[in-house]
Amino acid sequence: MSEIAVETRAPALRVSGVTHAFGAKKALDDVSLTAPSGAFTALLGLNGAGKTTLFSLITRLYENRSGAISVLGHDVRQQPTRALSRLGVVFQSRTLDLELSVLQNLLYHAALHGIGRSEARRRSLAVLERVGLAARAKEKVRALSGGQMRRVEIARALLHGPGLLLLDEPTVGLDIGSRRAILDEVRRLIDDDGIGVLWATHLVDEIEAADRVVVVHKGRVLLEGRVDDLRARGGSEDVGTAFMAAVAETDRRDKAAEHKTDTAA
Repeated sequence: MSEIAVETRAPALRVSGVTHAFGAKKALDDVSLTAPSGAFTALLGLNGAGKTTLFSLITRLYENRSGAISVLGHDVRQQPTRALSRLGVVFQSRTLDLELSVLQNLLYHAALHGIGRSEARRRSLAVLERVGLAARAKEKVRALSGGQMRRVEIARALLHGPGLLLLDEPTVGLDIGSRRAILDEVRRLIDDDGIGVLWATHLVDEIEAADRVVVVHKGRVLLEGRVDDLRARGGSEDVGTAFMAAVAETDRRDKAAEHKTDTAA
């Protein structure tokens, strides 16, 4: 089967039965989820739920030793080069060089992807235009606001034309206006390019009614589906209440299991 056929049939991201531990501490426990192409999927969880660990496995900062992860049908262990070439990433920590210009940051990243300088310049200016920062191309990154830096990072992640965009808590530390502008831009990318987006967050107000939601807590997937599905399953009017109810129920079960184990011992 050709690579085009594989990508046409496959979701942007599929995670199946992935477990990961740091020593005795299990960070992910049999995690499975799907992020379709052309859709916004929110990975919703409290801090420490395992969201960043999952992103590190998808991007191969860590190697998944159990289960399977595929990007557009390409397994990240068996076909790492192809899988990562279809992936764009915005990490929670800022990774721009503050002393370089906006354009220089993008050209450096393009070179890492093997894009020639002339084509890299064309693509860089095009993606900066998309995120509304073409006029700031020659300015040092240090001169930008936090929200503008995030938009540069999104532009950088789009340079090589990915089919899946991962964003790990991209609005942390930003004001309401900047958060909304970044969310709107990412949603436009989905509408215009049909890419799949996995957006990790702990903020329920970043989720809209048409989104898919994956609720993760203590390294486990508790719920997965459309917002309306989660409301119905949680018996609540809003996703935030459904989210907290699922978390509280899991915590109650875990405490009951621990108490049972302690009593048996």
